[in-house]
Amino acid sequence: MLLAAPVHAQPATEPGLDPVEGKRLELRGVEDTISASAEQRAKIQTEIETIREDRARLNAALLDASSKVSEQDARMAKVEQRLDRLTGSEEAIRRSLEGRRNVVAEVLAVLQRMGHRTPPALLVQPEDVLQAIRASMTLGAVLPQLRAETEALASDLGDLVNLRKSIASEKDNLAKEYQGLQDERARLAALVDIRQKTLGDAQSALEIEQKRAAELAGQATSLKDLIARMERESVSARKAAEAALKYDEERKKQAALETQEQQAKIEASPYKDPARLTPAMPFSKARGKLPLPTNGEIVKTYGASDAFGSSEKGISIGVRPKATVVSPADGWVLYAGPYRTYGQLLIVNAGDGYYIVLAGMDRVNVAVGQFVLSGEPVGVMGDGATRTASAVAIGASQPILYVEFRKDGSPVDPGPWWSKPDLKKVRG
Repeated sequence: MLLAAPVHAQPATEPGLDPVEGKRLELRGVEDTISASAEQRAKIQTEIETIREDRARLNAALLDASSKVSEQDARMAKVEQRLDRLTGSEEAIRRSLEGRRNVVAEVLAVLQRMGHRTPPALLVQPEDVLQAIRASMTLGAVLPQLRAETEALASDLGDLVNLRKSIASEKDNLAKEYQGLQDERARLAALVDIRQKTLGDAQSALEIEQKRAAELAGQATSLKDLIARMERESVSARKAAEAALKYDEERKKQAALETQEQQAKIEASPYKDPARLTPAMPFSKARGKLPLPTNGEIVKTYGASDAFGSSEKGISIGVRPKATVVSPADGWVLYAGPYRTYGQLLIVNAGDGYYIVLAGMDRVNVAVGQFVLSGEPVGVMGDGATRTASAVAIGASQPILYVEFRKDGSPVDPGPWWSKPDLKKVRG
């Protein structure tokens, strides 16, 4: 603007030009410069909004794909359960038929033998007639039981035929659900790849951070020590911790200005904006609202006895091979990578002094310092071939996801934070 004004003011110094006209031209030049500057600002603002909208659309697509994978996984589990029940019923009927086969065979054999023998002469062989009468009396007593057995047999055979049809149908459903799950997983993987490419971090800087994180993980003696080292010595992790502290401070100031009604409205539906760059709500207020990080069955609960004479500091979830893992809460990635016998480990700084630990994954697809949303995919489980500490402790052959919540360095029970529908789903 300062450079442009003298250029337009130049005619005012020309001989014979009216000074008033010169000032008018100068003012017009300044106005033109201001207008151009405003247009440039508007253009930049539009570009920022476009980036924000793209990020929002990408995040929305990620959350949608992750939700669909979870739903598909749950449907597959239900189909498998129905198939197991049908197979069990088929086996029970088969055992029942096997158990009655001997009784039916014996009665049929008696009838067959009687059919081959002619009736004895009444006067010539009275003893044989007596035996025949006694046999008839015995047969008369057996016939009602035989009829009941025959009716039960016919009913069981009909049930067996229907069960086999149902089993065939459920197997077809299972195949379709499996294909759908594979398709959704492929879509999710593509979206995750796009997300990571749009982070904007230089690849060389990212590689340096990953190497530094690996060095710190090798030096750390515990999860608490790892968290402290990452926040103290990793640039990205330190920035993430600073962002979390800044959010906590600003949120406290904002909360002081909000009415109780406004706070209640925010807490009722906190996760609407997929473009958010800070947590939707303080972690301490997210109790009963967080989704579980994956579908499965809780095989070890918080506080249960472990294999070393102590108690569990988190929960262990038995999951399907290649299951998707999502972040339970909004937060900044503090650590992502292998750690001792935990497999691939992820630590999320959720603010309020809380940290979420997810361990046992085969692959983590987020980077240190990255902000992740509640429900956003952050990793993938393996096939159970790699034995993590949690799986060995439980003696499980399936993949095990270990989940731990920490507050100011100490483990806390994650149970109160899970949303009730998800908790019922996992516990069956």
